[in-house]
Amino acid sequence: MLELRETALAILANTDAQTKVSQLFQLFDEYQHQRVSIDLSRTLDARSLHLPGRPLKPELVPPLQVPKRRMDTPDGRAILWHSLAHIEFNAMNLALDAIWRFPDMPKQYYEDWLKVAKEEAYHFSLVNEHMQSHGFAYGDFPAHNSLWEIVERTTDAVIARMALVPRTMEARGLDAVPGIRDRFKQIKDARAVEILEIILRDEIGHVLIGNHWFNFLCSQDNVSPIATYRELARKYQAPALRGPFNIEARKQAGFTVEELDLLDAASNKKHVHV
Repeated sequence: MLELRETALAILANTDAQTKVSQLFQLFDEYQHQRVSIDLSRTLDARSLHLPGRPLKPELVPPLQVPKRRMDTPDGRAILWHSLAHIEFNAMNLALDAIWRFPDMPKQYYEDWLKVAKEEAYHFSLVNEHMQSHGFAYGDFPAHNSLWEIVERTTDAVIARMALVPRTMEARGLDAVPGIRDRFKQIKDARAVEILEIILRDEIGHVLIGNHWFNFLCSQDNVSPIATYRELARKYQAPALRGPFNIEARKQAGFTVEELDLLDAASNKKHVHV
């Protein structure tokens, strides 16, 4: 019988994007049919592995060297889709990492992140297929590694990971996706709009899962979520949040009234730590 956390680690190490997606779909299906066990307490050793497994392309460059994403040319729109594909590929990897890396969490934690990983794999497939329908594919353009860098900085504490990856990095998508969707509405790309609405819907659920487990850990430690978030953001050098914020989507994703009030008050500022 497969073991969930060990298998998640093996899939994370796979360097072929399409095989990784297929293996993840299969793992999810096997788990749903109760053919996968979970060892909650085992500490896995990944020192012999290069994580995350990724294809030779895209080339990783500093963020300012990533090509500009323009809506007025086919290449510019392809670059935008490529950046979304790269985000979804990294999001799939970070969900797999959340499964294998942190032992001794409740069983539901691992089930939640398996669901997230499967949905991120689905998003990657949707975006890549749309790119391919326009003559492009994942790997055709350079990309940056900012999302995975914060994953790497939070390998030592699950509370830091929950605070700074889903609640900070992924929550940015709640703010950004509606504007991107509306730009594709303007050029009447109905399939693009459909894909982006799927991504937005699912990402609200992913951030909600991150919020749930962050608040669970804060309650377990009897600490204030807002004060703890601020402390972790400073300690792990999280990027400052930038408005405007999608307050309604963040509300659906489990941010508290107090957190949203702080964001709303700061929405006209360039940078904010809540």
